[in-house]
Amino acid sequence: MTSDPLGWAFPPWTRAEAQAVYDLPFNDLLFRAQTIHRENFDPNRVQLSRLLSIKTGGCPEDCGYCSQSSHHQSGLKASKLMEVQRVIAEARKARDAGATRYCMGAAWRSPKERDMDAVVAMVEGVKALGMETCMTLGMLDLDQAQRLKQAGLDYYNHNIDTSERYYSEVISTRTFAERLDTLANVRDSGIKVCCGGIVGMGEEKADRIDMLVTLANLPEPPDSVPINLLIPIEGTPLGKADPIEPIEFVRTIALARIMMPKSHVRLSAGRTAMSDEMQALCFFAGANSIFVGDTLLTAENPGEDKDSALFCRLGIKPAAVICRSTVFSRRGSPTGR
Repeated sequence: MTSDPLGWAFPPWTRAEAQAVYDLPFNDLLFRAQTIHRENFDPNRVQLSRLLSIKTGGCPEDCGYCSQSSHHQSGLKASKLMEVQRVIAEARKARDAGATRYCMGAAWRSPKERDMDAVVAMVEGVKALGMETCMTLGMLDLDQAQRLKQAGLDYYNHNIDTSERYYSEVISTRTFAERLDTLANVRDSGIKVCCGGIVGMGEEKADRIDMLVTLANLPEPPDSVPINLLIPIEGTPLGKADPIEPIEFVRTIALARIMMPKSHVRLSAGRTAMSDEMQALCFFAGANSIFVGDTLLTAENPGEDKDSALFCRLGIKPAAVICRSTVFSRRGSPTGR
């Protein structure tokens, strides 16, 4: 690994190097993360995304955390793919409420050819609203990824979930290598990668570190790194998992920021279980993106009133587009760093 004159390290990262950073005294870790964050982003701007489930339930995968798996008894009923115009109408509401990125998720192992025309139309429709577009549809082959790119898809989300070592403890129907293959197809098509994971699934500290090492050492680090706090859901294998200690979660956010300095680090699922103080620490540690709205796919999310109140208390403002050292308004004019 190399480093700059200040001693900040650059990839490729080893586990030992990443763990040494993770294990720093907490104040030193946060100082380092905040310093790197300020070098790349406005520290008081947070990007807002909204997530819509365009096809819920009935997924053939057996992910141990997921209420949408057909293998689990979560009580969630499967639905059909939403109509294109309804998706666009929901995206318009999200845009008018301040969201700048619209993420659409379908509970599939991979999209079927019969569904691709509708999915492409959704991307085109949301893009026409002036929003960034993101989708998560399961595994993609290269042809599917290229078609989505042509439609205007900006981001594709496909999480690796955890470390390669722990992965088989959570999922058996799709391999870790298959997830990396999809990321390669997305990257090769020119779509930006959104990829992170879930903590609190019974993994060890080393697994959280290894997950971030894998992400940071990709040919290009993900543009967005969602860090999810497990929401235990009754009827799933992880429905009674013990929660992760909050300081350990903040350490994970800080390490993600340090290892991937130019990526958006997103507080994703699990914010309903976080105190305002825990979220504030996460923002200080380098998180600069959240999902807004009452639900994330099928899970609860803090309401927009609560998020607005927290932002007001912290002096944080929504960011339309965050580009390294310059923040742009929705009209495209610089608003300052």
